Amino acid sequence: MLLRYLAALSEAERLSIPAIGAEHFCDNEVNANACAHLVATGIKRASCGLLKSYQIEGEDLPVAGKLTVVLDWRQWPVCIVRTTDVQIAPFDRVPEEFAYLEGEGDRTYEEWRRAHIQFFEREAERLGDTFNFDSAVVLERFEKVFP
Repeated sequence: MLLRYLAALSEAERLSIPAIGAEHFCDNEVNANACAHLVATGIKRASCGLLKSYQIEGEDLPVAGKLTVVLDWRQWPVCIVRTTDVQIAPFDRVPEEFAYLEGEGDRTYEEWRRAHIQFFEREAERLGDTFNFDSAVVLERFEKVFP
């Protein structure tokens, strides 16, 4: 999938890509597959993660222009997205419109907060850390580019 997409780009476009990765969303099969479907259908156009997670696991932060092959839980490619914007904010200051762009649940801010508090508490515990409403969150917006 990635090679087909890259082959369709000009050399200048290929050279301008700052990073390429592959990953699935979420920490369980049901949600990972649901999110991959939401991205593939153009509904999910954003995602977020704890800044501490990137730091502790030694992962690079996403950057505008990065290509990501979205995988399902089995690690099969579903589609490709390009990061359009990255910001860092305290959890309690994530804007309501971001919840809508994430495309999950009923797309309300209340549902987004509830689900992400649960997720970030699990993630922080896994990392040996704690989560609170001041925890820094990496907010990534993206657009589906292939297929």
